[in-house]
Amino acid sequence: GLELPHCVGTNSLGPAGPWRSGGPCKMKRVRTVFKPEQLERLEQEFLKQQYMVGTERVDLAATLHLTETQVKVWFQNRRIKWRKQSMEQKAAKLSQFGVIQPASADSTDSKEHEEDTVDVEL
Repeated sequence: GLELPHCVGTNSLGPAGPWRSGGPCKMKRVRTVFKPEQLERLEQEFLKQQYMVGTERVDLAATLHLTETQVKVWFQNRRIKWRKQSMEQKAAKLSQFGVIQPASADSTDSKEHEEDTVDVEL
């Protein structure tokens, strides 16, 4: 059979940064854990505007003691969640009136918003 490299196990005493080396394997991003206060502020900002760019993003990141990339990715992920919730609400309203949604509705949307699924700045 085919032998695949085992890249999952990482040393817990790895570098202090958000990246850990898995040896010869690709580097794995360590998940950011946001504090409740940070999440509350991010949600407040998202309610005002779904897109945060430029100096606004830099200022918010500095205020929350996060990197600009962490704020950018949080907004990207939050927009995906927001679109999914909007689609679910729309489907619920349609089903209330007896209109049936096609089962493949979710899959047609995925390619259109591919840039929002990026987790790392290139």
